[in-house]
Amino acid sequence: MIITRGSGILMHITSLPSRFGIGDLGPAAYRFSDFLADTGQRYWQILPINPTSPECAHSPYSSPSSFGFNTLLISPEELVSVGLLDVEDLDPVPVFPANFVDYAKAAGFRNRLFDTAFERFRESGGDYRFDAFRRENRDWLGDHALFVALKGYTGGKSWSNWPAPLRDREPEALERMREQLEERIERESFLQCIFAEQWASLRRYSADRKVHFIGDIPIYVAYDSVDVWKNPGIFKLDDRKRPTVVAGVPPDCFSRTGQLWGNPVYDWAALKEQDYTWWVRRIARAVDLYDLTRIDHFRGFIDYWEVPAEEETAENGYWVDGPGAEFFNRLAEHFPCLPIIAEDLGDNTPAIQMVLDRFGFPGMRVLLYAFAGDPATSPHAPHNHIRNCIVYTGTHDNETVRGWFDESAGDEERQVLFRYLGRRIPGREVHREFVRMALSSVARVAIVPVQDLFGMGNAARMNRPATVEKNWVWRLTAGKCAEAPAEWLRELAEVYRRV
Repeated sequence: MIITRGSGILMHITSLPSRFGIGDLGPAAYRFSDFLADTGQRYWQILPINPTSPECAHSPYSSPSSFGFNTLLISPEELVSVGLLDVEDLDPVPVFPANFVDYAKAAGFRNRLFDTAFERFRESGGDYRFDAFRRENRDWLGDHALFVALKGYTGGKSWSNWPAPLRDREPEALERMREQLEERIERESFLQCIFAEQWASLRRYSADRKVHFIGDIPIYVAYDSVDVWKNPGIFKLDDRKRPTVVAGVPPDCFSRTGQLWGNPVYDWAALKEQDYTWWVRRIARAVDLYDLTRIDHFRGFIDYWEVPAEEETAENGYWVDGPGAEFFNRLAEHFPCLPIIAEDLGDNTPAIQMVLDRFGFPGMRVLLYAFAGDPATSPHAPHNHIRNCIVYTGTHDNETVRGWFDESAGDEERQVLFRYLGRRIPGREVHREFVRMALSSVARVAIVPVQDLFGMGNAARMNRPATVEKNWVWRLTAGKCAEAPAEWLRELAEVYRRV
């Protein structure tokens, strides 16, 4: 349960300004932390920082490794500051798009820099911190680095299409490949260590300014991941280790055919037999990395939509019971205080609400959902909020507030909004009204996506559910950062006692 009143901004690391093609843990991240502190914000919420892949359109919610870091977010400037790169190594910098990420181009440039940094590291004879990092993370790092190396060695093939001895993790075959791919494995381990150090540095800096991180855990993992390769027994797979059923959600407001995510579904009976050890380790990882952790699609622990693997849409799925309260009882034995935020959007059943109440998990309220019907009864309308919840103007899956008002809201919805506010407002001001509603709410935490802080339209949208094109690429330009309404945001935080 959250007991301190505060507010913050949702801004993923990839969306930060950077002259190197993608936002990273460098100077812009520290400047954004300063901005949050100066405007009285307590929280910086981010999306998952696990690796992404082009096969999954670089979605951070379908990662090839739920314990690893996205090394594309390593800051080149920070590598210079620790002596692993020279300033001259950064040039020439290609011309990158200013307001979106070209992942292939950014990866090509950064990997050249990482090769140089790794070569310098090896020439120097290594570092005691690297040895300590490998020891402290041996439960996941070795398999993660081997998986990355094998993906490169096999030309990017899915692990299910590797030679049978590697696919089935035969010890002798794995040992041979560890010897053959030693340098690739060490390079990946080195980059994971560098990310961990840069992340820890940013967290310390932010904590000194009383800015806390809200992280994000996707409930599911990608099929082509080290998690499934290493732990096939905790997923519903056939004899050939192919999914028999996959995850998704039924038809909803985002898609009339539902959303077919395609992630393998957990075998919760098998996980229970293993005392939920894999999930305990995953939560422990989040506790180490973040101050609070949002669990995406929280409903999946209570019941989840399971779709036969051969289906082309999610329409013909069915609900299956999840582990429910028993699972969280197990977590509570390991973590007396579970710093979890439940993404409980959609149908909030009595079973879901029972778990939220029993464990004190704050759920979510989204202001954009309050005006599609009657605000009088909507749990998303400010007058119906509760203290133990997180209120958002919108999430990374929604339209921006300005985009909703300009493109999607009909006359009836606008009239509902105007009636609720007690006055008509022009579209150019709508985002400010939503930010004010969020911060004035009784909800103990209010989070505003950075796009809504600036009043941006749908061109700045981060994700469009049920689509794969042009998602996860939006970036904030340095010029736009200079226009941030700092004084106004600070005043709101003070007026509504969120400082």
